Amino acid sequence: MTEPESESESESESERTGTFLVTAADEESAVLKDVHSGQVHALSSNPGVSEDEAVRGTVAPDPPMNVSWQLVEVESRWTVSVERSTESPTTNSRDIAADNPDGELVREERAGTGEIHVLSVPDDMTEQAVDDILSDREGLLSRAARLDVNRVEVRSQPGVVAVRYMP
Repeated sequence: MTEPESESESESESERTGTFLVTAADEESAVLKDVHSGQVHALSSNPGVSEDEAVRGTVAPDPPMNVSWQLVEVESRWTVSVERSTESPTTNSRDIAADNPDGELVREERAGTGEIHVLSVPDDMTEQAVDDILSDREGLLSRAARLDVNRVEVRSQPGVVAVRYMP
């Protein structure tokens, strides 16, 4: 009697539809990361995508070995940018930070599309916090793709860091 295939084996051999971040790309291949599951898909060819793009579509394994993938359908795609703003956090972000202890992160929906993440930090740690946030570029880009936005803006002033995920 043959043992049934494990879920991970059968799952790895089927198409997957979702939202992906292009984490690497050159003329011949690309790497897509599912922004919900974190699964990485190495494409055997590049269908014209570039780094920092988000793609909503379907990938399918390349037969016969099912080791590499193809992007077989693209529903939509967009570029995501990350920037450090010279503007101060909004009054709303400052009010949120004032009500929370240092190290506390508050997520709030934006009017319309997106989110604002407000982090309260000690005044003398603000620049370090901004640098740490910006150093996680892939995390920022993945979150933006999950939220279906194309821009991430980091604003700060002593004691407050606001990460704005916007259309």
